[in-house]
Amino acid sequence: MKRILGKKIGMTQIFEEDGRVIPVTVVEAGPLKVVQVKTMEKDGYSSIQIGYADVKEKKINKPLKGHFDKAQVEYKKYLREFRVDNPEEYEIGQEIKADVFETGDRVDVIGISKGKGTQGPIKRHGHGRGPETHGSKYHRAVGAMSAASYPGRVFKGKKMSGHMGNERVTVENLEIVRVDAEKNLLLIRGAVPGPKGGLLTIKESVKVSK
Repeated sequence: MKRILGKKIGMTQIFEEDGRVIPVTVVEAGPLKVVQVKTMEKDGYSSIQIGYADVKEKKINKPLKGHFDKAQVEYKKYLREFRVDNPEEYEIGQEIKADVFETGDRVDVIGISKGKGTQGPIKRHGHGRGPETHGSKYHRAVGAMSAASYPGRVFKGKKMSGHMGNERVTVENLEIVRVDAEKNLLLIRGAVPGPKGGLLTIKESVKVSK
C-alpha cells in the first residue's frame, strides 16, 4: 500500500548535481499506526484504519478513547481508512513510515485548499473587468445575469460572487524528489494544496505521465 498521511511543513528549493534548482514542498509523512484491520469476512470489505499525529487524552471523546484503548494504540488526532487488497499483511499497532515511497515515485496529493472568504467573479472565476475610464461605471461587477422575460431566471451554475477556497483539492502526478526515512520527510516537486500545518493524503498516482 503506497498511501500515507502527512503534514505540510512548507516550501523550499534543492539543487541537483548539475546545478538545476528544483522547488519542493516538504511534508512530514507519518509515522502512522494501524488501529483496526477490516476484512471481507467480518466487515464486508477490506481496509485498514490508521491513526496519525499524537494527541492528549483530554482532547478526544470517550468513544474514541475506548476505540484506541481496545487496540492498545496511542491516542491519535486523525483517523482514516485505506482500502487494501491484502489486510492479512497488517496487524494492529503496526507502524507505517515514509519509506513506503521511493525517490522518483509519482503521487497524487489531496488536501484542503486555503480559504479565501467571499470573492468577486474576477478573482474567483478569472472574468475580465470593464473599462476603467470614460465614466463607464462598470469595473468589477458580475455583468449580465440572464435573458429578459424568457427564461426570466438565472440558471444554476452561473459563475458569480461567492465563497472561494476551503475545499478538497487533488493535485495529480507529482514527483517525489527525496525521501528521508529517519526524519519521516518527503520532498515533493511543486506545490500542494493547503496551508502550512495542513493535513495531506499522499497516494500512488493513478495517472502516471509517460
